[in-house]
Amino acid sequence: MAVGQTLLTQLADTIQRHPQRLTALVAALLLGGGGGAFAVASFAPDASDLPVHQVLEAVQPLPLAAQADALDLHDFKLFRSDVTRSSDTAEALLKRLGVDDGVAAAFLRTDGNARTGLLGRAGRSVTAEASDSNGLLKLSARWSNDDSGNFQRLVIEKTPQGFSSRIDSAPLAASPRLASGTIRSSLFAATDDARIPDAVAVQLAEIFSGDIDFHRALRKGDRFSVVYESLEADGEPLRAGRVLSAEFVNDGKTYQAMWFQEPGQKGAYYTLDGQSLRRAYLTSPVAYTRISSGFAMRFHPILNKWRAHTGVDFAAPTGTPARTVGDGVVEFAGVQNGYGNIVIVKHRGADSTAYAHLSKIMVRPGQRVSQGDVIGLVGSTGWATGPHLHFEFRVNNVYRDPMTIARQSESVPVSAAARPAFDKLAAATRLQLTAADSVQQASAQ
Repeated sequence: MAVGQTLLTQLADTIQRHPQRLTALVAALLLGGGGGAFAVASFAPDASDLPVHQVLEAVQPLPLAAQADALDLHDFKLFRSDVTRSSDTAEALLKRLGVDDGVAAAFLRTDGNARTGLLGRAGRSVTAEASDSNGLLKLSARWSNDDSGNFQRLVIEKTPQGFSSRIDSAPLAASPRLASGTIRSSLFAATDDARIPDAVAVQLAEIFSGDIDFHRALRKGDRFSVVYESLEADGEPLRAGRVLSAEFVNDGKTYQAMWFQEPGQKGAYYTLDGQSLRRAYLTSPVAYTRISSGFAMRFHPILNKWRAHTGVDFAAPTGTPARTVGDGVVEFAGVQNGYGNIVIVKHRGADSTAYAHLSKIMVRPGQRVSQGDVIGLVGSTGWATGPHLHFEFRVNNVYRDPMTIARQSESVPVSAAARPAFDKLAAATRLQLTAADSVQQASAQ
């Protein structure tokens, strides 16, 4: 009897606490036999017995005229980017950008900023913002002509009073890029295949020129990895910056380099164990190019006879900068017989270098120059059949092979004070070069 009272008490308590979920346990107790049986019953109404209500709501569509007005008020903008060409006219440039706006074309033709910063200027990144009727709303062009770390921005905008223009300056943003490639025929062909800018290819040749003869010693299957800066303007890549680190495997031998700047000194490239790759003399007085005639006997194209070629000829277009290969003082700058316009630089000891057939001389006698300074422009003055730079290296007025002299010049190691910072950077560089090499491996799979 006590058990039955307990169950009934629990049922009453459940009903009192949860009336909205009225479910109870109905128990029948068998008295005397010690056995028991239980049943569960639901006190909720049957769903099929509940009434059904249908609700109808009338929805009135907007008038067609109001919808048409809303569409007329909606507009959108079109964006398109391209690169300027030297042959661009105002109409041609706008047409390539998807803009059909005679007023804008007339403004570009007459505006001073547009003429100096846009028309006839090749290779400048340009972005147009147009209306849905292809009218010009805004045009921006960006370029960088120097190593100041800034870029120039031309902005042409449509205002209630008509079009206006301005040119301002802003800092470039640098972000690292990783790439790699394999030599099949030439360095430039390999970098083109890997979509690496030519400016990076030139730097690669410059960095390793003291160890690798890029004109004669490249082998099919040589490979390289590089980490370089991509300089961006307003979030758009503008040009390649400095090579930060690189690895080149030439004929089975591995060469590595990274950029490092000691406090208070000029930055330079070093091997990852701390040896400077900067030699006393550069191997080339022009940026990496084709050698048209080496240091050897040759049949002279003007004199029509065999004679010793006392220097190295570097084929390059007229106007290409010619630079001094080492620190020194200008000993001569003027005209000499078959040399045409020539500059002679006196270096340390008995060393001197000569730069001939120049179209323009840009230094004067007695002027001090540093390695890499531009001393003139390539030309074809004197006894020259085409534009090139004739380069000579003399020791006590005896002609020597410039390519050999440059590679024999000494290098300078990292100072002891800068060594901890250098080693830390070198460790990170090794990881970067490994990652850059994996780019090529992944693309080949």
